[in-house]
Amino acid sequence: MPLTPEQQARQRIDAALAEAGWIVQNRDQTNLAAGPGVAVREFRMALGHGFADYMLFVGGEPAGVLEAKPVGYTLPSVELQVPSSWSGFSPNVAAIGERGAGEDEGGGEDAEE
Repeated sequence: MPLTPEQQARQRIDAALAEAGWIVQNRDQTNLAAGPGVAVREFRMALGHGFADYMLFVGGEPAGVLEAKPVGYTLPSVELQVPSSWSGFSPNVAAIGERGAGEDEGGGEDAEE
């Protein structure tokens, strides 16, 4: 089965991050001590904010959010998503040491996803 445009974008992003020295991890296997730069795929944001395609950590601290989009997607079409993504990470980042990244307290998925 052929990959969707978003899956193709994620493959390119994973490769580019790795080439730049980032350690790319799945959210259920997060280890922020694995290296100086860790990119966590499908990071669960605060309730109501869904998931970030990638949460970037430098020295174990949040440094940015990266959203995967297919080739040709314009920046203005995603700029409205940025404030929601950025404002939704705080509670989850504080809890990484207490539970795995990407987990919510109830263990379930957001109803809106």
